This record gives sequence, structure tokens and C-alpha cells, in this order.
Amino acid sequence: MSDAPDSGASEAKRLATAGDGAAAASSVSLPAWFPRWAGTLAELYFSGTTSSFLLHGNVFDLIRAEDDGKPVFLGLEDFVAEQLFGRWDLVLHYDLSRGLRVLPGRSEARLRAMLATATKRVGDLASLPKELATNLALLDRFVMKNLVAKPEERLSAAIIMSHASFVAPRADRADERAARQLVTLLNWATSPYVKRMNMAFVLIEPDRAQVADRYAENPHVAAIEVPLPDAGARADYLGELAQGRDVASFSEFTLPQIADLTAGISLTDLSVLVRSSIEARRKLDRRRFQDLKKRLIERQAQGLLEFVEPRWDLDMVVGHEAAKRRLREDADLLAKGRLASVPMGYLFCGPVGTGKTFLAQCVAGSLGVPAVTLKNFRSKYVGETEANLQRVLSVLRGMGPVVVIVDEADAMLGDREGGGGDSGISGRVFGMIAEQMGDTRYRGKIVWMLLTARPDLLPIDLKRQGRAEVHIPLFYPTDEAELRAMFVIMAKKLGTALAPEDVGEIPHKGELSGADIEGIVGRAWRASLLAGEDHITKEALAASLAGFLPMTQSLERELQRLAAVIECTDREFLPVELAAEVDAMGGRAKLQQRVTAIKQALEAM
Repeated sequence: MSDAPDSGASEAKRLATAGDGAAAASSVSLPAWFPRWAGTLAELYFSGTTSSFLLHGNVFDLIRAEDDGKPVFLGLEDFVAEQLFGRWDLVLHYDLSRGLRVLPGRSEARLRAMLATATKRVGDLASLPKELATNLALLDRFVMKNLVAKPEERLSAAIIMSHASFVAPRADRADERAARQLVTLLNWATSPYVKRMNMAFVLIEPDRAQVADRYAENPHVAAIEVPLPDAGARADYLGELAQGRDVASFSEFTLPQIADLTAGISLTDLSVLVRSSIEARRKLDRRRFQDLKKRLIERQAQGLLEFVEPRWDLDMVVGHEAAKRRLREDADLLAKGRLASVPMGYLFCGPVGTGKTFLAQCVAGSLGVPAVTLKNFRSKYVGETEANLQRVLSVLRGMGPVVVIVDEADAMLGDREGGGGDSGISGRVFGMIAEQMGDTRYRGKIVWMLLTARPDLLPIDLKRQGRAEVHIPLFYPTDEAELRAMFVIMAKKLGTALAPEDVGEIPHKGELSGADIEGIVGRAWRASLLAGEDHITKEALAASLAGFLPMTQSLERELQRLAAVIECTDREFLPVELAAEVDAMGGRAKLQQRVTAIKQALEAM
């Protein structure tokens, strides 16, 4: 990699040396500040096996570089032209709006030199139409002529194409013309002659799924994700934004604190965060910071993630003492940075209404890290589901540490087989989720919490160790003291008060879920308000208890209860009486037989 003449980027090394072809270079020396994705591109190019690249992800953001030891921030196209191909003879850029042009970076001298070279070897770019087929044919002729030129006349040349989904659209949007364009790109990518020369092709597109699979998944093409900026890049950019101002004049946080707290935010959005405070003359306090960050990250994920602001921690959870103890220990390890000992994820299972969502939110509150819920990312349009999920995963990787709550996980995450007439979408979604959940680089950085009443429907690949490792079953409370405590806690959750001594005789023991109890308390609170009281009265609660009728779907609830028992990974999570029941029935194998029988009975109904 190299500098552009007069560009000032003196630390970047040459991507192509004076030898004939990338394979002539035996090694590549990159500056310490070089982004990892750019280093990957350089290594693949220098291996002599890859000359075509697809950059996707955070491609519309600024990229940090250095100029004489000082940070500078460039658009992706300029970064590629200046820092990756800075000493090459010719860098050409194409998009549908601007057509074909030279891309010299920030150097005027290089601009003049490239214009002269392009006019001589390609043609007068200013007179060319912007139409894609015409320009692609012209570029193909240039590539072919460069291949057959005498060694001393060959150019080191890079071709960059932005908005690649319009150049190589996915199959459902392709016609015969698009097919010809795709074949041209594949001819460049697979040509052994091109790989022996100083030539490279870079396509840029935010959503990889929008680009033809035949290109993105071709073994001769390297698809490389450009991630969200790390803390170092954010800190340097904040210094640029502050421009010598007293930080205390626009923020209650220091710049290092803002850099640390803005994980998952692009540099362009970081600019919005800071400039809006400076120009509006409103200090960036904790509340405003949280609101802006929430809005920016949700926009970054295009509404597919929703921030959860936990109002409670595990102290609000009644019962489940063994599970709470384990979760508190994990929270302590996470706070101490002992990430290797923290589970990749959890599975909360149990009958409907047992408080799985509430427990997940309380765990997030105890962990003390941001929490998000994964919203419905599926789309009726071909390719959009995978693109949505890829966008979400990219944001999550940039946010860490973060808790990801997936409710109704059995329906949300798909399975390996796919099927169901969805053209394999469920299988591809499952593969993307499983790959991310099993990526141990993100242990302790992305903590998954899968919630489901039917864990038996969740693919075993997601439930295994190394993904959702700890399976915590939840059941309806049966202990009198635990039930009474739940009534008091639910009143507190609703923003009112209930004295423990005002909780009278509780009917339907063992049949009341946490949701049932919350509903009973809510009715009592309504009746108390209508009576002019400012708290839940004993009489209102007694009337609410007497009139409540629990659900009668006993087979479904038994199926959910037994499935939760079978999934449990730690015997200590099971209530004592339930553990004894399992032993009396002959162990989990016998429970599995009972589950099978219930499923058959339900299918016959």
C-alpha cells in the first residue's frame, strides 16, 4: 500500500511493488493504524490469489487514516484510492450518477497525472456517457489491452465501483444485460493473467445480500465487511469535532467517556451527536445522551433493534434462587472483564406467563450493559431478510458489550432445514445467527438471551454449548411465601404499593403464572383507584382473586413445563419438588416419552 504523490500519507506502504504482479511481493508491511479490514484486503491481494473484492457494511462512513502522524478521516472510496492504491498509475471509479472518473485521493498532482494517463489509455472520460454497459465494455477493453501490453507499458490500475447492487444485482432483479455485466466481473475475478499483474477490482455495497450470490460467494472474490469504528477511531474523531473547544461547554462527559459510551455508532452519527449539542447550545447530559444514542443506533439498524432500558435488576425477581445466584456471578465476572468465563448466551424457557421477558430485562439491569430486543427482520422481498439481519449483526458487533433479547426465539431464528416454501430463507437466517452466536471473539461482548415456551422447537445447534450455553427453566410458583412476595413485587412493578399482610388466601396454587398474578394485581389496583384509594386495598385484592379464572389449556401447559425440565442444563435450577418428580418418573428419558405422547394427542385434536 502506498501514498499518493504529495498526499502526505507517508506511513502507508505500497500495495504493489515494482515487480510484475501482486505475487511478486513476498510480504506486506502495514502501519499500526491500518484498519483490520484493509489489512485483510492487502494480505489477500499479496497472496496472489485474489484481485477482486466486495466491501460491504459500514461503507458510507468516514475511515480513519494518518497523515504525518496525525489522524485524518476519509470517505471509503478516497481511502481505498489513496491508502491502498496510493502509488498505482491509475485508479478509476464508476457509479451510475457520476459515470467513470479518475480517483486520485487528495493530491492535485496525482489528479493531473491520472487524467493524462486515462485520456491516453482509456479515452476522454468527460465525453463518455454514464450508462453502465458502455462503461463496463470500455473498462473490459482497457483490462484486455493492459494484459497484452509490453511489460514496460503495463499500468498498475485499480477499478472501484460504488453501489455494486446496481452493477451485479441479485438474481431476482437481473435480466440478460445484468447477466452480461456479472460475467464480465467474474471474468476479471477468475483470470489468472489479471492476478499476475498489478490490477485490482473493488466493488462497494452496504448490503452484501443485494449483490448477486454468484459474485459475492465466488471463491475468487473476497467479501470483506467494513465494521463500525472502534473506540480509538471514535476518540480521534471526537478530537477533530471538538476543535479545541472546552469540552465541558457542551458535554457533561469527557471525550474519552463519550468515545467509550458510543460503541455501535458510526463517525457520521457521532458528528450528529456532538454538533447538535454544540450548535443547539444544549449540554450533552446523561438523559440527552441516552436518547440520542438510542435514536442513532436504532436508525443505524433501520428500526430492526429496539433499546431496552431496564428499570429493574435481579432483586425484583422472586424465587429462582439458584438461577439468580448464577446470573449474579456472571454479571460480576463481566464487570471484572473476565470475558472468557462468561456464557455466550442463555436460554430462558418455561410455560407462558412465567416471566421470561421480565427475567431477561432484570438480568440486563444487573449486567449493567446496553440491552436490545431483536425485532422482526423478515421481509416478503427476496434478499431483504438476509440484508436486514446482516445489518443488525453488524451493529451488534460494533456495540459490544450488549445483551440481545430474542423473544419467541423458536419462531424468530429459523432452522437449518429451512423449508416452509420460503426459498431457503429460514435456513440462511439460521446459518447467519448460528455463526454469530458461536463466534467466540464476541464472548462477553454479545450476550444472547433466547426466550421461548417451546425449547423443543428451537434447533439443537443454537442450544448447544458454545452458543446458548446456560438453560434456565421457569415454572409457576407453588410456595405460599413465594406467591405472596410475587403479589407485592407486581404491585411495585405497576407503580403502586401492596402490604404483604393484605394478601389473603391464594386459590389456584401451582396454576398461577407471573402474568396471571400481574393481571390480578392490575385489576385490584384499578378497583382501588375507582374507590378513591392511593394503594391496593385488601378488599380489592380479595375480590380480584375470587373472580379470577386461570387458563384451562392443561395439555399445552404441561408440554411447555416438561420441555423446560428436559432442556435444563443445571439440576440446581429445578425446584426441589420438581426434581423429585423427575426422579420418580424415571428421569428425563421418561419425560421425553411423555412429551412425545402429548404432542401426538395435540396433533389428533
